[in-house]
Amino acid sequence: MRLPDDVALAKARRILDEEGEAILRKSRALGPEFLAVSRRILDVEGHVAVTGVGKSGIIGEKIAATLSSTGTPAFFLRAVEALHGDLGMVSPRDILLAISASGETAEILAVVEAARALGVDVIALTGSVHSSLARKAVLTLDVGVEREACPLGLAPTASTTVTLAMGDALAMVLLEERGFTREHYLRFHPGGSLGERLRFRVRDLMRRGHQLPLVRETATLREALEEMTHQENLGVTLVSSSNGQLLGIITDGDLRRLLLQAGNGVDILEAPVGRHMTRNPRIIDPDDSAADALRIMEVHGITSLAAVCPSGEPEGVVHLHDILGRGKFQL
Repeated sequence: MRLPDDVALAKARRILDEEGEAILRKSRALGPEFLAVSRRILDVEGHVAVTGVGKSGIIGEKIAATLSSTGTPAFFLRAVEALHGDLGMVSPRDILLAISASGETAEILAVVEAARALGVDVIALTGSVHSSLARKAVLTLDVGVEREACPLGLAPTASTTVTLAMGDALAMVLLEERGFTREHYLRFHPGGSLGERLRFRVRDLMRRGHQLPLVRETATLREALEEMTHQENLGVTLVSSSNGQLLGIITDGDLRRLLLQAGNGVDILEAPVGRHMTRNPRIIDPDDSAADALRIMEVHGITSLAAVCPSGEPEGVVHLHDILGRGKFQL
Protein backbone atom coordinates (compact mmCIF):
# COMPACT_ATOMS: atom_id res chain seq x y z
CA MET A 1 0.00 0.00 0.00
CA ARG A 2 1.46 3.32 -1.06
CA LEU A 3 1.17 6.02 1.61
CA PRO A 4 -0.08 9.49 0.71
CA ASP A 5 2.76 12.02 0.60
CA ASP A 6 1.69 13.89 3.74
CA VAL A 7 1.32 10.65 5.71
CA ALA A 8 4.73 9.38 4.59
CA LEU A 9 6.39 12.65 5.59
CA ALA A 10 4.62 12.64 8.95
CA LYS A 11 5.82 9.11 9.66
CA ALA A 12 9.39 9.99 8.62
CA ARG A 13 9.37 13.00 10.93
CA ARG A 14 8.13 10.82 13.77
CA ILE A 15 11.04 8.44 13.29
CA LEU A 16 13.55 11.30 13.31
CA ASP A 17 11.89 12.85 16.35
CA GLU A 18 11.92 9.58 18.28
CA GLU A 19 15.56 8.84 17.46
CA GLY A 20 16.58 12.40 18.29
CA GLU A 21 14.72 12.28 21.59
CA ALA A 22 16.37 8.95 22.42
CA ILE A 23 19.79 10.61 22.05
CA LEU A 24 18.71 13.58 24.16
CA ARG A 25 17.45 11.29 26.93
CA LYS A 26 20.77 9.49 26.93
CA SER A 27 22.60 12.81 27.02
CA ARG A 28 20.66 13.93 30.08
CA ALA A 29 21.43 10.65 31.85
CA LEU A 30 25.17 10.70 31.10
CA GLY A 31 27.30 10.55 34.23
CA PRO A 32 30.25 8.94 36.02
CA GLU A 33 30.11 5.73 33.97
CA PHE A 34 30.92 7.65 30.80
CA LEU A 35 33.87 9.36 32.47
CA ALA A 36 35.18 6.03 33.76
CA VAL A 37 34.99 4.48 30.29
CA SER A 38 36.65 7.42 28.54
CA ARG A 39 39.48 7.53 31.10
CA ARG A 40 40.00 3.77 30.88
CA ILE A 41 40.30 3.98 27.09
CA LEU A 42 42.57 7.01 27.40
CA ASP A 43 44.93 4.99 29.61
CA VAL A 44 45.04 1.86 27.43
CA GLU A 45 48.58 1.05 26.29
CA GLY A 46 47.52 -0.84 23.18
CA HIS A 47 44.44 -0.76 20.97
CA VAL A 48 40.69 -0.71 21.37
CA ALA A 49 39.28 -3.85 19.77
CA VAL A 50 35.61 -3.25 18.94
CA THR A 51 33.32 -6.20 18.38
CA GLY A 52 29.66 -6.81 17.65
CA VAL A 53 27.44 -8.81 15.32
CA GLY A 54 24.52 -7.88 13.09
CA LYS A 55 23.50 -4.23 13.27
CA SER A 56 25.66 -3.79 16.37
CA GLY A 57 28.61 -5.00 14.31
CA ILE A 58 27.96 -2.40 11.63
CA ILE A 59 27.82 0.31 14.29
CA GLY A 60 30.96 -1.14 15.86
CA GLU A 61 32.86 -0.83 12.59
CA LYS A 62 32.01 2.86 12.40
CA ILE A 63 32.98 3.44 16.04
CA ALA A 64 36.33 1.73 15.48
CA ALA A 65 36.94 3.82 12.36
CA THR A 66 36.10 7.07 14.15
CA LEU A 67 38.30 6.23 17.12
CA SER A 68 41.28 5.27 14.97
CA SER A 69 41.02 8.39 12.79
CA THR A 70 40.90 10.74 15.78
CA GLY A 71 43.84 9.56 17.82
CA THR A 72 42.66 6.42 19.61
CA PRO A 73 44.21 3.30 18.02
CA ALA A 74 41.32 0.94 17.31
CA PHE A 75 40.23 -1.86 15.01
CA PHE A 76 37.10 -3.91 14.42
CA LEU A 77 37.22 -7.55 15.51
CA ARG A 78 34.69 -9.77 13.76
CA ALA A 79 33.20 -12.12 16.31
CA VAL A 80 33.16 -15.31 14.21
CA GLU A 81 36.70 -14.80 12.94
CA ALA A 82 37.83 -13.96 16.47
CA LEU A 83 36.67 -17.39 17.62
CA HIS A 84 38.63 -18.99 14.81
CA GLY A 85 42.04 -17.43 15.31
CA ASP A 86 41.68 -13.66 15.06
CA LEU A 87 41.82 -13.33 18.84
CA GLY A 88 45.56 -13.46 18.24
CA MET A 89 45.17 -9.80 17.24
CA VAL A 90 44.36 -8.92 20.85
CA SER A 91 46.77 -8.75 23.80
CA PRO A 92 46.48 -7.81 27.50
CA ARG A 93 47.67 -4.32 26.53
CA ASP A 94 44.42 -3.86 24.60
CA ILE A 95 40.84 -3.45 25.67
CA LEU A 96 37.76 -5.06 24.15
CA LEU A 97 34.75 -2.82 23.49
CA ALA A 98 31.85 -5.23 23.08
CA ILE A 99 28.51 -4.06 21.67
CA SER A 100 25.25 -5.94 22.15
CA ALA A 101 21.79 -4.43 22.56
CA SER A 102 20.52 -7.38 24.59
CA GLY A 103 23.82 -8.23 26.24
CA GLU A 104 23.02 -11.88 25.60
CA THR A 105 24.35 -12.37 22.05
CA ALA A 106 25.99 -15.79 22.08
CA GLU A 107 28.87 -14.96 19.73
CA ILE A 108 29.78 -11.81 21.67
CA LEU A 109 29.69 -13.59 25.00
CA ALA A 110 31.98 -16.28 23.59
CA VAL A 111 34.46 -13.65 22.35
CA VAL A 112 34.32 -11.89 25.71
CA GLU A 113 35.06 -15.09 27.62
CA ALA A 114 37.99 -15.90 25.34
CA ALA A 115 39.36 -12.37 25.61
CA ARG A 116 39.12 -12.39 29.39
CA ALA A 117 41.04 -15.66 29.43
CA LEU A 118 43.82 -13.82 27.60
CA GLY A 119 43.86 -11.11 30.27
CA VAL A 120 41.97 -8.52 28.21
CA ASP A 121 39.59 -6.19 30.01
CA VAL A 122 36.12 -5.73 28.54
CA ILE A 123 33.96 -2.62 28.26
CA ALA A 124 30.33 -3.23 27.39
CA LEU A 125 28.01 -1.04 25.34
CA THR A 126 24.66 -2.64 25.96
CA GLY A 127 21.00 -1.88 26.34
CA SER A 128 20.78 -4.08 29.44
CA VAL A 129 23.02 -3.20 32.38
CA HIS A 130 21.98 -6.44 34.13
CA SER A 131 22.84 -8.69 31.20
CA SER A 132 25.48 -11.43 31.00
CA LEU A 133 27.72 -9.08 28.98
CA ALA A 134 27.49 -6.33 31.59
CA ARG A 135 28.39 -8.78 34.36
CA LYS A 136 31.51 -9.89 32.50
CA ALA A 137 32.68 -6.32 31.76
CA VAL A 138 34.86 -4.14 33.95
CA LEU A 139 32.83 -1.10 32.85
CA THR A 140 29.45 -0.73 31.17
CA LEU A 141 27.82 2.08 29.21
CA ASP A 142 24.05 1.91 29.01
CA VAL A 143 22.85 2.48 25.44
CA GLY A 144 19.36 1.19 26.07
CA VAL A 145 16.28 2.98 24.72
CA GLU A 146 12.67 3.09 25.87
CA ARG A 147 11.50 1.80 22.50
CA GLU A 148 12.67 1.36 18.95
CA ALA A 149 11.49 3.90 16.40
CA CYS A 150 10.42 1.03 14.14
CA PRO A 151 6.59 0.91 14.04
CA LEU A 152 6.80 -2.85 14.58
CA GLY A 153 9.13 -2.36 17.53
CA LEU A 154 11.53 -4.88 15.98
CA ALA A 155 14.14 -3.31 13.68
CA PRO A 156 17.11 -1.77 15.52
CA THR A 157 16.60 1.95 14.93
CA ALA A 158 16.71 4.16 18.01
CA SER A 159 19.06 1.72 19.75
CA THR A 160 21.64 1.72 16.96
CA THR A 161 21.41 5.51 16.64
CA VAL A 162 22.08 5.94 20.36
CA THR A 163 24.98 3.48 20.25
CA LEU A 164 26.53 5.27 17.28
CA ALA A 165 26.12 8.65 18.99
CA MET A 166 27.67 7.27 22.19
CA GLY A 167 30.65 6.08 20.18
CA ASP A 168 31.00 9.52 18.62
CA ALA A 169 30.81 11.13 22.07
CA LEU A 170 33.57 8.86 23.34
CA ALA A 171 35.78 9.52 20.31
CA MET A 172 35.36 13.28 20.48
CA VAL A 173 36.00 13.49 24.23
CA LEU A 174 39.11 11.36 23.77
CA LEU A 175 40.18 13.60 20.88
CA GLU A 176 40.01 16.61 23.19
CA GLU A 177 41.76 14.79 26.05
CA ARG A 178 44.63 13.81 23.76
CA GLY A 179 45.04 17.32 22.38
CA PHE A 180 44.41 15.95 18.89
CA THR A 181 44.77 18.70 16.26
CA ARG A 182 44.08 19.26 12.57
CA GLU A 183 47.72 18.45 11.90
CA HIS A 184 47.32 15.06 13.61
CA TYR A 185 44.15 14.46 11.63
CA LEU A 186 46.03 15.18 8.42
CA ARG A 187 48.65 12.54 9.21
CA PHE A 188 45.91 9.92 9.31
CA HIS A 189 44.24 11.29 6.14
CA PRO A 190 47.03 11.86 3.63
CA GLY A 191 44.60 11.17 0.79
CA GLY A 192 41.18 12.65 0.16
CA SER A 193 40.05 16.21 -0.37
CA LEU A 194 39.79 17.15 3.31
CA GLY A 195 43.29 16.00 4.12
CA GLU A 196 44.66 17.80 1.12
CA ARG A 197 42.88 21.05 2.00
CA LEU A 198 44.29 20.86 5.52
CA ARG A 199 47.79 20.35 4.15
CA PHE A 200 47.86 23.63 2.26
CA ARG A 201 48.20 27.10 3.74
CA VAL A 202 46.53 30.18 2.35
CA ARG A 203 49.89 31.52 1.17
CA ASP A 204 50.28 28.40 -0.98
CA LEU A 205 47.14 29.25 -2.94
CA MET A 206 46.62 33.01 -2.79
CA ARG A 207 47.10 35.47 -5.65
CA ARG A 208 50.02 37.76 -4.86
CA GLY A 209 52.39 40.24 -6.45
CA HIS A 210 51.30 41.33 -9.91
CA GLN A 211 48.28 38.97 -9.64
CA LEU A 212 46.89 40.80 -6.61
CA PRO A 213 43.99 43.14 -7.51
CA LEU A 214 44.76 46.26 -5.47
CA VAL A 215 44.06 50.01 -5.76
CA ARG A 216 44.56 53.02 -3.49
CA GLU A 217 41.58 54.58 -1.76
CA THR A 218 41.93 57.64 -4.01
CA ALA A 219 41.36 55.56 -7.15
CA THR A 220 38.04 55.88 -8.95
CA LEU A 221 35.49 53.13 -9.22
CA ARG A 222 36.38 52.95 -12.93
CA GLU A 223 40.02 52.22 -12.02
CA ALA A 224 38.90 49.63 -9.48
CA LEU A 225 36.74 47.98 -12.15
CA GLU A 226 39.66 47.95 -14.59
CA GLU A 227 41.95 46.40 -11.97
CA MET A 228 39.30 43.83 -11.10
CA THR A 229 38.88 42.87 -14.75
CA HIS A 230 42.60 42.85 -15.50
CA GLN A 231 43.42 40.44 -12.68
CA GLU A 232 41.77 37.33 -14.14
CA ASN A 233 38.34 38.83 -13.51
CA LEU A 234 38.25 37.65 -9.89
CA GLY A 235 35.34 39.94 -9.19
CA VAL A 236 37.08 41.71 -6.30
CA THR A 237 39.61 44.48 -5.69
CA LEU A 238 41.35 45.28 -2.42
CA VAL A 239 41.70 48.90 -1.37
CA SER A 240 44.72 50.17 0.56
CA SER A 241 45.81 53.40 2.18
CA SER A 242 48.74 55.49 1.01
CA ASN A 243 51.02 53.63 3.44
CA GLY A 244 49.87 50.21 2.21
CA GLN A 245 47.42 49.25 4.96
CA LEU A 246 44.27 47.36 3.95
CA LEU A 247 41.28 49.67 4.20
CA GLY A 248 38.53 47.79 2.44
CA ILE A 249 37.31 45.73 -0.46
CA ILE A 250 34.97 46.29 -3.39
CA THR A 251 33.32 43.55 -5.43
CA ASP A 252 31.61 43.39 -8.79
CA GLY A 253 28.37 42.96 -6.87
CA ASP A 254 28.98 46.30 -5.13
CA LEU A 255 29.56 47.95 -8.51
CA ARG A 256 26.39 46.52 -10.01
CA ARG A 257 24.33 47.79 -7.11
CA LEU A 258 25.92 51.24 -7.33
CA LEU A 259 25.23 51.48 -11.04
CA LEU A 260 21.60 50.48 -10.55
CA GLN A 261 21.18 53.09 -7.80
CA ALA A 262 22.83 55.89 -9.79
CA GLY A 263 20.46 58.26 -11.53
CA ASN A 264 20.57 59.11 -15.23
CA GLY A 265 23.47 61.38 -16.10
CA VAL A 266 25.40 60.54 -12.95
CA ASP A 267 28.85 59.13 -13.72
CA ILE A 268 29.24 56.93 -10.68
CA LEU A 269 32.39 55.35 -12.12
CA GLU A 270 34.33 58.58 -11.49
CA ALA A 271 33.56 58.49 -7.75
CA PRO A 272 36.45 57.61 -5.42
CA VAL A 273 36.48 53.95 -4.49
CA GLY A 274 37.12 54.82 -0.84
CA ARG A 275 33.62 56.28 -0.62
CA HIS A 276 31.87 53.08 -1.64
CA MET A 277 34.13 50.21 -0.54
CA THR A 278 33.29 47.81 2.28
CA ARG A 279 35.48 48.72 5.22
CA ASN A 280 36.89 46.13 7.66
CA PRO A 281 36.36 43.19 5.31
CA ARG A 282 36.77 39.55 6.29
CA ILE A 283 40.46 38.69 6.31
CA ILE A 284 42.70 35.73 7.00
CA ASP A 285 46.33 35.23 7.98
CA PRO A 286 48.43 33.89 5.08
CA ASP A 287 49.70 31.11 7.37
CA ASP A 288 46.19 29.85 8.20
CA SER A 289 45.03 26.67 6.49
CA ALA A 290 43.02 26.58 3.31
CA ALA A 291 40.33 24.78 5.31
CA ASP A 292 40.07 27.81 7.62
CA ALA A 293 39.65 30.07 4.59
CA LEU A 294 36.97 27.81 3.15
CA ARG A 295 35.13 27.73 6.47
CA ILE A 296 35.06 31.54 6.69
CA MET A 297 33.76 31.79 3.14
CA GLU A 298 31.02 29.26 3.80
CA VAL A 299 29.91 30.88 7.07
CA HIS A 300 29.74 34.40 5.64
CA GLY A 301 28.61 33.55 2.11
CA ILE A 302 31.58 35.17 0.36
CA THR A 303 33.96 33.95 -2.34
CA SER A 304 37.17 35.87 -1.63
CA LEU A 305 39.32 36.68 1.39
CA ALA A 306 42.11 39.18 1.77
CA ALA A 307 45.25 37.56 3.16
CA VAL A 308 46.69 40.16 5.50
CA CYS A 309 50.01 40.06 7.38
CA PRO A 310 50.17 41.05 11.09
CA SER A 311 51.24 44.59 10.20
CA GLY A 312 47.97 45.10 8.32
CA GLU A 313 49.28 45.03 4.77
CA PRO A 314 47.53 42.79 2.22
CA GLU A 315 49.83 40.02 0.99
CA GLY A 316 47.35 38.38 -1.29
CA VAL A 317 43.78 37.36 -1.98
CA VAL A 318 42.42 33.82 -2.01
CA HIS A 319 39.32 32.94 -4.04
CA LEU A 320 36.96 30.04 -3.52
CA HIS A 321 38.04 28.57 -6.85
CA ASP A 322 41.67 28.66 -5.73
CA ILE A 323 40.72 26.14 -3.03
CA LEU A 324 38.06 24.03 -4.71
CA GLY A 325 39.04 24.38 -8.35
CA ARG A 326 36.52 25.13 -11.05
CA GLY A 327 33.88 22.45 -11.16
CA LYS A 328 35.99 19.94 -9.25
CA PHE A 329 38.25 19.68 -6.25
CA GLN A 330 41.65 20.95 -7.17
CA LEU A 331 43.39 19.85 -3.97
